[in-house]
Amino acid sequence: MVRSRTATTIRVAASYVVLIVFAVIALYPVWQIVNISLRPADRLLSTSLELIPDQASFRNYVDLFTERPFFTWLLNSTFVALVVTATGVALASMAGYAFSRYSFIGKKFGLLSLLVTQMFPATMLLLPMYIMLVQLHLINTYIGIVVMYSATALPFCIWQMKGYYDTIPPSLEEAGRIDGASQSQIFFRIILPLAAPALVITALFSFMASWTEYVVAAQILQDTELWTLPLGLKSFESNMGSEWGLYGAASVIVTIPVVVLFLSLSRWLVSGLTLGSVKG
Repeated sequence: MVRSRTATTIRVAASYVVLIVFAVIALYPVWQIVNISLRPADRLLSTSLELIPDQASFRNYVDLFTERPFFTWLLNSTFVALVVTATGVALASMAGYAFSRYSFIGKKFGLLSLLVTQMFPATMLLLPMYIMLVQLHLINTYIGIVVMYSATALPFCIWQMKGYYDTIPPSLEEAGRIDGASQSQIFFRIILPLAAPALVITALFSFMASWTEYVVAAQILQDTELWTLPLGLKSFESNMGSEWGLYGAASVIVTIPVVVLFLSLSRWLVSGLTLGSVKG
């Protein structure tokens, strides 16, 4: 019995050691970025192991908002990301439900077409979609960038929504029809609340796809007043040098909305909300 307890204690201690090591590995890059953002001037490398660098200050953060149009970039990225997220959730939730519950001509072809688009990188679609936006006069517009982001994010979102709808028992909808509910009432009042985890994943994926994207934005948005955060951060680099302090400060600020969004929605990232919803 004593040996068993000792072995269990050793295993638990070893598990904690491994977790601590991996936590340190994961947090080290974050600490480095914060450290660089607090350093004076443009010192990128330092041999000091101090958690807080010598002569640390928030000057870089102040300069972001006073000497650079960082607030404009932040508003642009927020607007684009929210519109793409709302579009992705609305379209994917309805399209996924249609593919899950209805039989119609072209259903298999449509699902396969959505799946095939995930086999190619988004950059391969950049040229044809750029030509399409040119013909529609949507270059250098918010609508153009929203269309691009939504088109690349929707296939995955539709597939994962369709897969989640398949796990919801159809008997719930039959019970709703017996109670006199219309199809729209069944969808909005019964199905969508049960699909909350899938909706959260769709929202997070759509938000991340637009919040951190650079390549597409660099081709579509040519006016500096329309720049998003990735384009703004890229402007801190030049052939003659890079403003690493501003880069680090901006990187820290950019990560905050993502962390807040993830933490606020984390309780929904658990599947199985339909367990027990149908009683025998």
